[in-house]
Amino acid sequence: MIKLENVTKYFITKEGKKYILKDMSIDIPSHTNIGILGRNGAGKSTLMRMLGHIEFPNKGTITSDHNFSWPLGLSGGFVGNMTGRANVRFVCRLYGRTKEQTNEIIEYVKEFSELEDYFDMPIKTYSSGMRGRLSFGLSLAFDFDYMLIDETLSVGDARFKKKAKEHLMKKIENCNIILVSHEMNTLKELCNAGIVLNKGQMVYHNDIISAIEDYENINKKGK
Repeated sequence: MIKLENVTKYFITKEGKKYILKDMSIDIPSHTNIGILGRNGAGKSTLMRMLGHIEFPNKGTITSDHNFSWPLGLSGGFVGNMTGRANVRFVCRLYGRTKEQTNEIIEYVKEFSELEDYFDMPIKTYSSGMRGRLSFGLSLAFDFDYMLIDETLSVGDARFKKKAKEHLMKKIENCNIILVSHEMNTLKELCNAGIVLNKGQMVYHNDIISAIEDYENINKKGK
């Protein structure tokens, strides 16, 4: 279970506090694929990062007995002066992998990312697409209870996108996902429950179709 207790999250803007959540308490059942919906600026990505304990509330607590990936494709956490190989090794150390496990993960990420010689070059020399491929492969190399996916299901050119999505679909057969997407068909395909964010409030729906209908009603009222 993921449990939110009196959670408030806001950002300071020129106009004052911009609330993502305002004193929200809710229990989210385990073993559920969750889609997060909301209008632009509602805080979908922020909520996902909080659920994954990557970002934290201003007030209240979010607790869970599950472990979460970093957002799939996130490349901002890499150390620019270190090589791709060194960055992967560093993440393995953070997650307590053995030397043998680390070597296996390094080889998997190198092969998956198709970076070739760039794998042993500093991250700061990478294009954004190369960073994304490295991050995508690294995410798939670890086992999590929940995979966090923000908007994108794949990276790279058409051939690489096909490969990436195939690997991801196989991966999520054995875990759950929290997905932020504006693609309703993708949400229907992958999620069985949904969270709708609107004006600092969040509503949990046991059925993704109900969540989509709620989101569409909010859009109609906002026009």
